[in-house]
Amino acid sequence: MSAPMNALLRRKPIEQIDEEPSGLQRTLGLWQLTAIGIGGIIGAGIFSLAGVVANEKAGPAVVISFLVAGVASAAAAFSYAEFAGLIPRAGSAYTYGYVVLGEFAAWFIGWDLLLEYTAIVSVVAIGISGYLGELLSYLGVSLPAWMLGAPGTEPDGVAPGTYVVDLFAALLCLLIAFVLTRGMRSAARFETSLVYLKVAVVLLVICVGVFHINTENYDPFAPFGLTGAFAGAAVVFFAVFGYDAMSTAAEESKDSQKHMPKAIIYSLAISMVLYVLACLVLTGMVNYADINTDAPFSVAFADVGLPLLGAIIAGGAILGILTVLFTFLMGAARVGYAMSRDGLLPQWMSATDPVHRQPTRITWTLGAVAAVIAGFLPIGDAAELTNIGILLAFIVVCISVIVLRYRRPDLPRSFRCPGMPVVPAIGVVFSIWLISFLEPLTYLRFAGWFLLGLLIYFFYSRRNSLLGRR
Repeated sequence: MSAPMNALLRRKPIEQIDEEPSGLQRTLGLWQLTAIGIGGIIGAGIFSLAGVVANEKAGPAVVISFLVAGVASAAAAFSYAEFAGLIPRAGSAYTYGYVVLGEFAAWFIGWDLLLEYTAIVSVVAIGISGYLGELLSYLGVSLPAWMLGAPGTEPDGVAPGTYVVDLFAALLCLLIAFVLTRGMRSAARFETSLVYLKVAVVLLVICVGVFHINTENYDPFAPFGLTGAFAGAAVVFFAVFGYDAMSTAAEESKDSQKHMPKAIIYSLAISMVLYVLACLVLTGMVNYADINTDAPFSVAFADVGLPLLGAIIAGGAILGILTVLFTFLMGAARVGYAMSRDGLLPQWMSATDPVHRQPTRITWTLGAVAAVIAGFLPIGDAAELTNIGILLAFIVVCISVIVLRYRRPDLPRSFRCPGMPVVPAIGVVFSIWLISFLEPLTYLRFAGWFLLGLLIYFFYSRRNSLLGRR
């Protein structure tokens, strides 16, 4: 085999991976990891996306949409869980690909995840910024128009060129970067507190809303047919991952080989139960055709005579969605840290703070990039960057777990993906199917990012790879 091809396919020896030096500190327990996973999964999906899908695609059968998406996501989650117990290192899908498929596949997925995770942070920050602006307006606080949105996003009645930057969104990205650089112990406490608040809000919705259900709203249960429910699954699938970003923190778990697989499964299972119950309450309280797509739960409770509860839910949603920013910026920073430590990105990025034991340079770099995207791009353009990469990561992980199971059946696995190879294959097929739903512009943008990555890999990363030097 030629030398260039050897470079593309060289793999990290799995027996040596635990011997690599780490500047990170193991502080996270099982329930902190689970909270980070729930923080990444439950967000806009439950507070807004459920209402949109019920109203436009599935009706009350939005429950089926979430169940189908949950089953497909579970297929990938089991694969992640096996790898997390076997290779407890930072980087998640990037590191798994490096061990099983080789350096170029690892670079491809790592470069991909840097964009996807950072873009998710930007999209969520823009969404929260909109809520904050509305809340301040409701309280009678008037803000300068230039700071209310990205250029070109002015609503009807506002002169073009009025908006200069979405200042709230940019500052939120920088705030989360600051929290992450203060040390994982304190950052995890911040995240866990917000997750408890978010789960409490969802439980409040369920426990109070169940007394206002009108069963007539469930008829017809699937007004758009099962086709609509499956089309809804393609949309809500993007609300049922987040454990993948959490798995990037394996190197900071106290007992990652035992805790990380459990945290992945627990976070997805808890989130799915809450999603299904909340959807049943929403579509029982309000006829699917009348659901408000901007703030479905808040408006639903206001319509049954509980406007104060609706306001509390809106406020809780804003704070709860902050956890999504935390999980995905942490994931992006850990992927970048792992790539830098391997020499595929400049190694100064993997330097850790001697006090807080955090990769502060890469965290601030990605936080600043997210702030620029959030401040100056419309939410639609930013959202287009978030979809394809996660699905490609799922495909890589599901294929890798099959390959490694048959290549190295002797390795000690603290968790074994069930139904091998059928379950991972389901994850691959479902991810490919969902990719087929994406817009052509998404493919073009991803192709441009991939071509930039190719140039960086062949002119820098391949020559500076630590594995290549060895």
